[in-house]
Amino acid sequence: MRAVVFERFGEPAGVREVADPHPAEHGVVVRVEATGLCRSDWHGWQGHDPGIALPHVPGHELAGVVEAAGARVTRWRPGDRVTVPFVCACGGCASCAAGDQQVCERQTQPGFTHWGSFAQYVALDHADVNLVAVPGELPSATAASLGCRFATAYRAVVQQGRAAAGEWVAVHGCGGVGLSAVMIAAACGARVIAVDVSPRALELARGFGAVEAVDASAVPDPAAAVRELSGGGAHLSLDALGSPATCAASVDGLRRRGRHVQVGLLPSADGTAPVPMARVIALELEILGSHGMAAHAYPELLRLVAAGTVRPDLLVTSVIGLAAAPDALAAMGSAPGAGVTVIDPWR
Repeated sequence: MRAVVFERFGEPAGVREVADPHPAEHGVVVRVEATGLCRSDWHGWQGHDPGIALPHVPGHELAGVVEAAGARVTRWRPGDRVTVPFVCACGGCASCAAGDQQVCERQTQPGFTHWGSFAQYVALDHADVNLVAVPGELPSATAASLGCRFATAYRAVVQQGRAAAGEWVAVHGCGGVGLSAVMIAAACGARVIAVDVSPRALELARGFGAVEAVDASAVPDPAAAVRELSGGGAHLSLDALGSPATCAASVDGLRRRGRHVQVGLLPSADGTAPVPMARVIALELEILGSHGMAAHAYPELLRLVAAGTVRPDLLVTSVIGLAAAPDALAAMGSAPGAGVTVIDPWR
């Protein structure tokens, strides 16, 4: 099969022929029809994830068709259209037993713990626990975003962030995750403030339901702008980009007893960033993380998609082939982009 491969962290990747994968007894091989280009893939390419062994094929956000299934797989067979959370759970640990597969103690992640979906085929573990059926009417390019960005944003806004109608919600960083969060928060009835340095990203955010937009490159203090626009601070704020500056601004922009959700991965080697803890204490703020979404939680999201309440299809702003993927991956470091870029590995 053809795949995007990098041999060294931070050095140019290339497209080449590699061996086809084979399913584990509990796993499947999926023929990849679409795979999203995500900032998490850039972090992996940069060497920020200690679980990656070289050479490596990135990609974790995918939709496709089951090509082959292992002997112990009971729920899926070749020809089934599927997507998968980027966290593939083991199904047997204490976290999985509690329904918290997104923080599985023995999780695997395509594109991180093993070769991923910037390829024509990808192997996925523990299929009966992790695969999600894709409705026939849902295009693969749209379904691919449900494996990471849209599902991650849904859990961050609805389940972790507890967004409610009438609340002010600030979204820092309006790439794929951020725009998904804007759309989902607006669907909850929240008043959304989008924060980004890209006029195009802010334009898209307004189109997806943001009532206010802050150009972080044009104001001295984005957090102060959020506090002013929201009459004292956001009830809920999300760092959907992942940088020390956006993390701190998200916390600083909250009102008393507000909620910060960290969604974007932080670029430092240990994933840390300074947080204004004095403000956290004084205002009794909540600091929360959000790490994808378990497969069993997808039906409610899929119902919203089917009803047209949320439109992940509108987030897809570009479809490219494998040959363009290495340059697009490298560009995410300096220009994360607006919307979602999808790779068709068969183009």
